[in-house]
Amino acid sequence: MLRQLTNSPKSRLQLSRKLAERNVPEDVAEAVLDRFEEVRLVDDTEFADMWVRSRSQTRKLAKGALRRELADKGIDPETAAGALEQVSDADEESAARELVERKLRGFTGGEDRAERDKITRRLASMLARKGYQPSLAFRIVGEVLDAVTGRAGVGE
Repeated sequence: MLRQLTNSPKSRLQLSRKLAERNVPEDVAEAVLDRFEEVRLVDDTEFADMWVRSRSQTRKLAKGALRRELADKGIDPETAAGALEQVSDADEESAARELVERKLRGFTGGEDRAERDKITRRLASMLARKGYQPSLAFRIVGEVLDAVTGRAGVGE
């Protein structure tokens, strides 16, 4: 079980599932996990903070996606909400803009309305999969496309 913790931090639920896979009796598993919490080898609050910091910076995930991931890992909603406070709306908007700009590097099209609409849908869908709100996604995509094509106000 300690090997699980050396690879990467785990939530209590993740470790509980690993112990169940190995057919460890439930009472023994609970005792082990309680002891791990006592000596701070397992701390769901610290895990959630680390997870949010890492995934928001490396994968550019928005609060919605991070909240789902934390729930999948067994983090309670209150702990998740506390961890998500470290991601501001400005951080989220900046990350979305960076993702769209990265996808549009070297892009020269966008003159044709149908092509622009297709690109807008694809980029907004990419942002939605990363947990961004649709209104933010479409606004950022529109702004970045306008900047890239040099046609501010197009499509408004």
